[in-house]
Amino acid sequence: MVIHEIQSMLKEYFDVLQTQDLNKFDQVFHPGSVLYSAQDGQVTVRPFAEYRAMVQGRKSPQEGDFARLDEVLMIDVMSAEMAMVKVRLRLFDNIMVDYLNLMKVDGRWTVFAKLFHKVGVAVD
Repeated sequence: MVIHEIQSMLKEYFDVLQTQDLNKFDQVFHPGSVLYSAQDGQVTVRPFAEYRAMVQGRKSPQEGDFARLDEVLMIDVMSAEMAMVKVRLRLFDNIMVDYLNLMKVDGRWTVFAKLFHKVGVAVD
C-alpha cells in the first residue's frame, strides 16, 4: 500500500517537472522543502519559494517538446510516514538523478528535501 502511494506521488512529481503546473507543484513539494546540489565545485541550496519562482518564470520542458525519461530507481520506506527515493529523469536536455526525502503529512506524500545532480546530456 505505501509503495503504491509513493509511486503515485512520483508520477505527479515527474509530471510537475515536465509541465511546471504550479498547482500540482504546491501539492508535490512541501512549502518547507529545500533543494540541494553540488556540481563542479558549486553548491546550490534552493528553498521552496526560490525554486517555485524559478519554475514559474521559465518555459516548461513539455512546451519545448522535449522527450521524457522518468525512472524510479529505488524506494526505501523508513516508516508509514517517511521514505527516500532515487529517480532518474530527463529535464530539458539534461539527465538528472534526484534523491527525494518524502514525508506523509495530512494523508499526502510530499517532497521535504531534494538532492539533485546532472549526470549527463540527453542524446536524441
